[in-house]
Amino acid sequence: MTTSHSLTSELTRHITRTILGAGGWIGFDVFMDQALYTPGLGYYAHGSTKFGTLPYTVQDGARVAGSDFVTSPEITPLFGWTLAQQVAQALQVTDTREVWEFGAGSGALALQILQALQAQGKPLPRYTIVDISSSLRARQQATLVDFSEHVRWVDALPDDLQGVVLGNEVLDAMPVKLLARVNGVWHERGVVLGTADADNTPTFAWADRATDLHPPLAIDGPHDYLTEIHPQGESFVRTLGSKLMRGAVFLIDYGFPEAEYYHPQRHMGTVMCHQAHRMDANPLARVGQKDITAHVNFTGIALAGNEAGLGVLGYCNQGRFLINCGLLQQMESADLPTRVMAQKLIMEHEMGELFKVIGFYKGEPWQALGFELGDKTHTL
Repeated sequence: MTTSHSLTSELTRHITRTILGAGGWIGFDVFMDQALYTPGLGYYAHGSTKFGTLPYTVQDGARVAGSDFVTSPEITPLFGWTLAQQVAQALQVTDTREVWEFGAGSGALALQILQALQAQGKPLPRYTIVDISSSLRARQQATLVDFSEHVRWVDALPDDLQGVVLGNEVLDAMPVKLLARVNGVWHERGVVLGTADADNTPTFAWADRATDLHPPLAIDGPHDYLTEIHPQGESFVRTLGSKLMRGAVFLIDYGFPEAEYYHPQRHMGTVMCHQAHRMDANPLARVGQKDITAHVNFTGIALAGNEAGLGVLGYCNQGRFLINCGLLQQMESADLPTRVMAQKLIMEHEMGELFKVIGFYKGEPWQALGFELGDKTHTL
């Protein structure tokens, strides 16, 4: 049986070879990509349980490793049932019949949307999941067994795409470049080899290199400043825009518009790690055992979409979007525990304000249900 320690050791050796092959230094985006997605070794490429509500479970009186973090579909099925109202409208307006979901996690969101559309008398002919993780794909297949005739999995997008595209907490897991202003000069922060540990296993350390890269906004003040830029996330949206012939895109994640993202007081960056429902800010430790994320610059995402021919349907916080789509009405018919969990999705101090939703369209503009009230596109 392969242990997490052996996977981590092998991943560490793999990244070490990459650093040596690159002359002793790699950008953080390269490190993050390998830590998360190296086949068979990266965090999203091996079989540990990522999504769930508990940091551990108990079997035969003993603690067994549980999940690392929880996403909205795991909190309550009302998330997917409510989002399905927006999906149904988008399918009708764009005259399309397929949903594409990126990074489908446990498959919970797909199941909720398929169930909700079926209950509305609008069963979906095809639901396509784009996910590179074979271990997560197996979990998704088990979750979606009742809809197996309607769900398919692909590794890449076709040249021409039609339908409604969904991405819940996908952008935050896309590798970012780290930029550090030190003594007034911008550097790209990367990774080098550190001192070997007691087991003679390589470790990693930070190292800065002067760069011509800089944040999209000038940041006031002389103080040292650490932040991120998001070329991969923005490239992902441009790719969607180039391939989507007709349809809509809805991306849900935590983040800010550009002016907030690069505020002078946000000087420590937003990179964060998640393991066993605990957070830490050191992605160089326990590589492969924990998730690595960064907040999303939604202004950059909106501009990337515009560059690729996508129009912005709207932008608002998750709480307002779900209320617009009828979450309160869904809660009225739910039991008390379900209503309590659903409140986490919309309350400001929980997920309601930090999480945002941005929508795009290809074709003619239309009024999307989720942005009817409280649209904040003007803040991007």
